[in-house]
Amino acid sequence: MTLFEELEWRGLVKDLAGDDIQDKLNNEKLTFYWGTDPTADSLHLGHYSSLVTAKRLAKAGHHPILLVGGATGLIGDPRPTAEREIISKEAVDFNIKGLSKQVETIVGGDVEVVNNYDWMKDFSFLDFLRDVGKYINVNYMLDKDIIRRRLESGITFAEFSYMLLQGYDYLYLYKEKGVRLQAAGSDQWGNITTGIDLIRKMTGEVAYGFTMPLILDSTGKKFGKSEGNALWLDETKTSSYEMYQYLINTEDSKVEEYLKVFTFLTPEEIMNIMEKHNQEPHLRIAQKELATQIITDLHGKESADRAVQISESLFSGDIKSFTSKDVEDAFKGITPFSIHGDCNIVDFLVDAEVCSSKREAREFVQNGSITLNGNKVSDLEYTITKDICIDSKYLVVRRGKKKYSLGIYE
Repeated sequence: MTLFEELEWRGLVKDLAGDDIQDKLNNEKLTFYWGTDPTADSLHLGHYSSLVTAKRLAKAGHHPILLVGGATGLIGDPRPTAEREIISKEAVDFNIKGLSKQVETIVGGDVEVVNNYDWMKDFSFLDFLRDVGKYINVNYMLDKDIIRRRLESGITFAEFSYMLLQGYDYLYLYKEKGVRLQAAGSDQWGNITTGIDLIRKMTGEVAYGFTMPLILDSTGKKFGKSEGNALWLDETKTSSYEMYQYLINTEDSKVEEYLKVFTFLTPEEIMNIMEKHNQEPHLRIAQKELATQIITDLHGKESADRAVQISESLFSGDIKSFTSKDVEDAFKGITPFSIHGDCNIVDFLVDAEVCSSKREAREFVQNGSITLNGNKVSDLEYTITKDICIDSKYLVVRRGKKKYSLGIYE
């Protein structure tokens, strides 16, 4: 299987520019780039397919460049519905540092990170119009899908000009870095072809591009912060456990697609996993493999193993080995209750609203249905103290098999 055939098999090719692009990908070593605007200090799972594709191309011998849009980020790529909020230069600079470090860690030391502000900051408005703007026809720009969709609701000149700025990025990298290929999500097709058109008109040379289909969740939404479902690649923003929980709940209808797009498992390995999964889908073999592969790539095997351990411990109720960090990861988003001083187990369960009455609390304790930090409590005279808390702070209460509550000793 050639590189291009594998990209197609994984569902990573949507649009192509350049008649001989397949031959270039399979038989030459291209310098290529993909870009992102620094609207946050971390990428999210929606960006991950581009990162993984960049790693695939790099493994095949192509040289990767990430363009972080310090200039274009000040304007914002047009969205289908409304104009993006303007972010400050200070925020852009801060975000660029975070993204650069993150991509270098994930993709590897071979990746080169560039910032288009470096070549746009001294480009005057008049010079840009004269040297770049005259080469792109307005009718050509109006024919782009993202622009057409915004004409009825309105689009500012700033957003309308974004296509020219990104097109110039390709031209600049073509001249200065020897870039011959741009790869991006399918929503960037208009920007890619604008760059290719500029290169052809201003240098007479041929450049290439391809887009990847946008990866959607089971509801048909993109993985992105604007969609309200961002899973950050920064472990301090989205813990490995959170990522694991999300991915093991992937619907069966999407899991094979995600294995192809997001992992470096071979086609044979993926087919073998899916065969086992389809025989016993309730075991979620494919989902667990997906989660483990992604987290290992992002944060390392230790983080992946710990995410699995936390998940299995919560399922079984055996959380005796939990640290404060494990508790914080596992119960992120759950509103904890406060514990003030020592108290009897029955009073505690009522005060914490784990049980609705003292009678119910006594029944649950006597039936062995209450565990505190993984230890079953059946003594009605048991006293809650700071000493039984994890790191003298956290108390995880489980009622029955699945209902968890979190207390913080104050």
